Amino acid sequence: MGELITTTEKGLFCEAGGFYVDPWMPVDHAVVTHAHSDHARPGSKKYLTTRTGAPLLRRRVQKDAAIDTLEYDEALWIRDVKVSLHPAGHVLGSAQVRLEHPKHGVWVIGGDYKTAPDPTCASFEPVTCDVFVSESTFGLPVFEWQSEESLMEEILRWWEANREAGRTSMLYAYALGKAQRVLAGVLGRAPGPIAVHGAVHKLNEGYAEAGVELPEAEYASPEVAKEIQGAGLVIAPPSANATPWTRKFGAQTSAFASGWMRMRGPRRRRGFDHGFVMSDHADWPGLLGAIEATGAQRVLVTHGYVDPLVRFLREERGLEAEPLATAFSDEAEA
Repeated sequence: MGELITTTEKGLFCEAGGFYVDPWMPVDHAVVTHAHSDHARPGSKKYLTTRTGAPLLRRRVQKDAAIDTLEYDEALWIRDVKVSLHPAGHVLGSAQVRLEHPKHGVWVIGGDYKTAPDPTCASFEPVTCDVFVSESTFGLPVFEWQSEESLMEEILRWWEANREAGRTSMLYAYALGKAQRVLAGVLGRAPGPIAVHGAVHKLNEGYAEAGVELPEAEYASPEVAKEIQGAGLVIAPPSANATPWTRKFGAQTSAFASGWMRMRGPRRRRGFDHGFVMSDHADWPGLLGAIEATGAQRVLVTHGYVDPLVRFLREERGLEAEPLATAFSDEAEA
């Protein structure tokens, strides 16, 4: 069938359509799977993304950027390539990119995805294809996530224990995706007030525009910080940890929400008091299930634990699997 997608110095390029998927630097035409910084780069002349993802993408790139949108499952032709976007279940507006060409068959670039349900975004939908480009951020059997309900109960118990001890609960989670999942998970059962860092507050506005229901969470101004000391939950990006900004919350206990908390080393190195195993990426069973559901006989694996997943797909599943080099060996938003 030939290669519909090739790797160039600017990223994954579809020559037949004249566009890039999640380019690493400015290009003429970028198809963007979602608004995380390692997938959405500013400076391109034109962008294509989902309708629900467009407000978040605009916050990431230049305000006057030319952004075209598609609804999920809607298709358009770009030169000789039929392009459609399908739910990836990663964060609000995230998409898999389906490309169809008369000579090259059907390719799907999965982008970042997770198969577990998430109240803040559309659920992952497998898309039948000939070639599937899959991430492998957590491509080892050790990575298997607990249920969303169990995770949120754990967070609520931690918060309640801190409140009883008179300590502010400082939960560090990436501003786009995880922060909103935590908020949605405590909706209607929060034991105290909630405040959020400015970076989270701005992105919450995008979720509100999309109709995602979140609990009341005030911007963490000095006045609000004083009001919630010793009882509240503060959600902030990891970059805010151990900065002067945190001092206004008084006595506190810190926690980090990330899939990497499944491993003790990262938790110890980051110096958090507690870790919650929470990721917006598929775990090992999720990766295998998603790949199988596509029906693809050829799988290109990128990001993260590439070699173990490639080896498993070859030896255990009999698939034509190979690594696909990209500019990102690990995922920032894990």
